[in-house]
Amino acid sequence: MTAPTRDPELEGYLALSAARLAPRTVEAYKRDLEALATWLGRSPASVSTEELERYLAELRARGLSGATIARRVASVRSFHRHLVLIGAGDANPAAELDLPRRTRRLPRMLSPAEAERLIEAANGTAPRSLRDRALLELLYGAGLRVSEAVGLERGGIDLDQRLVRTVGKGGKERVVPIGRQAVEAIRRYLARGRPHLDRRHRPELFLNAQGGALTRAGAFFILRKLAGEAGLEPGRVHPHLLRHSFATHLLEGGADLRSVQEMLGHADLATTELYTHVTDRRRRDLYFQAHPHARRKPQ
Repeated sequence: MTAPTRDPELEGYLALSAARLAPRTVEAYKRDLEALATWLGRSPASVSTEELERYLAELRARGLSGATIARRVASVRSFHRHLVLIGAGDANPAAELDLPRRTRRLPRMLSPAEAERLIEAANGTAPRSLRDRALLELLYGAGLRVSEAVGLERGGIDLDQRLVRTVGKGGKERVVPIGRQAVEAIRRYLARGRPHLDRRHRPELFLNAQGGALTRAGAFFILRKLAGEAGLEPGRVHPHLLRHSFATHLLEGGADLRSVQEMLGHADLATTELYTHVTDRRRRDLYFQAHPHARRKPQ
């Protein structure tokens, strides 16, 4: 079966969603609802609860993850909530669906030694090497999201006070302290690196080789390249891994959970609490490796 070529109700919902949701969320909802339309052979506006239950059973049989199935249900719920609000529907057929339980995976992170090796791999004096070192020091030293780092403008950093001011999710601004090494790396980049890259007089702190703003994809590429040079697994290293490492190392060093939440910009403390499970697991593993009475006896 094929989906209808045009669905005015779906198009109207997506147009309204674009005004209040992130572009990636709208695109995900569009894909999910179009997939349901293809399965139905008609608009998802007319789907019944029984049809949705059969659809979800088929998705489970195909081996889709619980997180993917939950997102598809969320797409349908949101769409039908919209239809009810505008008077185009009587009830939400997805409202009572049983969702798969979503397991929260513990964040992966680098050990302190691995983080140092990664940062030390950016040890050159060329403009781009100075930029890369400043970028890594900021991602690891302030726990910024990659979008926050590449969107940061020069005026967002106070090197004298050792503070960075950034705008995170939901347009929320926060101020995060940065360490001496990050300040020194940024000073070197501003003095001897950025002037050679600044061909277009851009406001962003981090620039690419053409003088434009460094992109998320550019940051990912930089980290993977440096990971290979540091002897780490390139496919494992990404900007968010440094954010995870920042949080975990702070907690292991004695920082309180609420302060780490504020520095990360988490709206929910439960999100930050995931890092306490990581530190608990690392502590347990170290115990079993190190304590004579905890080691497994040879067979």
